[in-house]
Amino acid sequence: MRVNTLKRAAVAFALALPGAAIATVVAAPAAHADGCYTWNRTLTQGRSGDDVRQLQIRVAGWAGYRDIVENDGRYGPKTAAAVKRFQQAYGLRADGIAGPQTFAKLYQLQDNDCTPAHFSYSELDNGCGGSGWSGGPVSASQTKQNALRTMWKLEALRRGLGDKPLYVSSGFRSRACNNQVGGASDSQHLYGNAADVTSRTSSLCQIARNARNNGFSGLYGPGYPDHDDHVHVDSRRENNSDRSSNTTSWSAPDCGVGN
Repeated sequence: MRVNTLKRAAVAFALALPGAAIATVVAAPAAHADGCYTWNRTLTQGRSGDDVRQLQIRVAGWAGYRDIVENDGRYGPKTAAAVKRFQQAYGLRADGIAGPQTFAKLYQLQDNDCTPAHFSYSELDNGCGGSGWSGGPVSASQTKQNALRTMWKLEALRRGLGDKPLYVSSGFRSRACNNQVGGASDSQHLYGNAADVTSRTSSLCQIARNARNNGFSGLYGPGYPDHDDHVHVDSRRENNSDRSSNTTSWSAPDCGVGN
C-alpha cells in the first residue's frame, strides 16, 4: 500500500468544510485535484463517457446483493444505486449523484496509480511471486485493468467488514503458475479477476457472506472443497474472454452461502 499523505490530508480537510467550501477546495483547480484521475463534471443518470467508466471501476464493489455494475460508461440505475451505497458507507449525502463530495472521498481513497488505499498491484500479482501481468489468456494491460477492478471491490468488502484488514493469499496467476498450484484450467485468477482472501479479525464466513454484496459473481469458501482456509472471490459474470458462461456461482456451505 502506498499512502499519499499530503493529498489525503488536503482532501480530508475539504470534506470537513461546509458545502460551499468543498466545491471551492476540491473542484478548483480541477486539473490538480488528484494524481490518478480527476473528474471535471458532476455525474448523474443519463450521462456517459470515460469519466463514468472510471467512476464505475471505483464503485463496482457497491453493486448490492447478487448484482454487478457494468463498466460500460453509461450512468444508469445500477451505477446510481452503487454510488448511493458508496455515499452511505462513507457518511456522505446519499443521493446517487456523483459530485464534489463523492469525488473528494474517492481522491482520498485512491493512490496515484489508481489503486485503492488498502490494496496494491504487487499484492494482486502474487499467485506465485509475481509475473508482471503476463502469461495469461489476455494481454498484460487487460489483466492489470481487471486486477484494478478486483481491488476496488475488495476495498468495498473491507469497508463492509468494519475497515478491518484483508489479506490476499493469491491473486493473478500466469498459466505456468496456475498449473503449478493446481488451479482450474480456465480459472478467473488467469484473468486478474480473482483473489483468495483471509483475515485476522473477521471469520471466513463473515467474509463470504459480506462478499455477496460487493459485485463478486464467483464466491467459494468454507465447506467447498479446498476452500476451508480462505475465501475465493471473482468477477466471472463480467468476463467475456473465458470459456465459462456469464453466471453467478456461489458455494460456501458452512456459511449458508449458495446459489
